Amino acid sequence: MTESTELHPEDRKIVTLARSARARNGVPEGAAVRDETGRTYVAGTVTLDSLQLSALRTAVAMAVASGARSLEAAAVVTTADHLPPEDRSAVSDLGDPTTPIHLATPDGTVHETLTTANDSPADA
Repeated sequence: MTESTELHPEDRKIVTLARSARARNGVPEGAAVRDETGRTYVAGTVTLDSLQLSALRTAVAMAVASGARSLEAAAVVTTADHLPPEDRSAVSDLGDPTTPIHLATPDGTVHETLTTANDSPADA
């Protein structure tokens, strides 16, 4: 488990951006990812009749559509206690096995940092 105060400032930034997206849009989840150049992509849950995407998958899609070649980190703000496998796969597709995914509560507290390599928490 990783506490919020232990995060690198750039990781704290993406948690804050994800939290803001969730609150601003009134959606169940907010997410942000940072690419290899330091650019960030922020998204909320997409729920349309013809399209449903988690916030994290939306943020990854935005990064890809903008030309990102890899991901350095991801953050999700949600009330859920775990990430669906599809979210981790999306990060894995653009990241690498060590890309951290910070899972945070709506108040911004990171309660777990995962990698795409396996189900165990990332080393802090």
